[in-house]
Amino acid sequence: MNGASDVTDGEARKAFWTGAAVIVPITAAVGVVNALTVISDRPDFAVWEPWSWEATSALVILSLIWIPWLALMRAPPGASPWPRVAITHAAALLVFSALHVAGFVLLREAIYALQGAEYDFGNIAERFPYELRKDALSYLALTATFWIALRLREPPPAHQSSPMFDIRDGARIIRVRGDEILAVTAAGNYVEFNLSDGRLPLMRTTLAKLEADLAPLGLIRTHRSWLINPAHLTGLEPDGSGDWTVELGTIRAPLSRRYPAALERLRG
Repeated sequence: MNGASDVTDGEARKAFWTGAAVIVPITAAVGVVNALTVISDRPDFAVWEPWSWEATSALVILSLIWIPWLALMRAPPGASPWPRVAITHAAALLVFSALHVAGFVLLREAIYALQGAEYDFGNIAERFPYELRKDALSYLALTATFWIALRLREPPPAHQSSPMFDIRDGARIIRVRGDEILAVTAAGNYVEFNLSDGRLPLMRTTLAKLEADLAPLGLIRTHRSWLINPAHLTGLEPDGSGDWTVELGTIRAPLSRRYPAALERLRG
């Protein structure tokens, strides 16, 4: 898809048809309103004339919706440099407008010939800039519709994986994700990690020193000998005198009343 978005080719095709399903009825409705307006304002025209103008314009526009679609695929706003976006869509607009004008003129000439009349588009040098201005609005609306359809097809942003942490267990280094750490307890000159897979690696350090390193991973201090991961909280039980027991699955960790901020966070 040339970097139009993160959608797959299959999703891009669905986005195109979704956009087309919106564009077709709106284009038809605009044509009907315009024709009825001209009939009301200009009773000197034959009734079939405004209908032929709007029908031919709408049919050609619908046959050309692939032009803004391809330009959007080639230079999607926000994903391509703005000079590329501007040049690509300006060129696509000129092609779109030229084919639109050429198409509806040929169709109107055929319709008028069937009615025994002659269609006069006027001076091309004067009329084309006028049509180009109108086509610019149509092109913008088509491109915006397809862009929205594409955005709706984009997959949701992937959640960032939990930060990693290296546990130095003797000569070994055990690399774990932050969300794999259930709790950390002090064990003399060591700390013991309680991991979600049941492992209990030891690391030679102090809990006070480790607390700052594990804070970005979400662990909090609940006791002078415990750090716990609130993401794994399964229960909170009062012990009396302001102390609590924190349940992390099968692990029961103390929560001292000396750590009121930890209690607030767990309650929240």
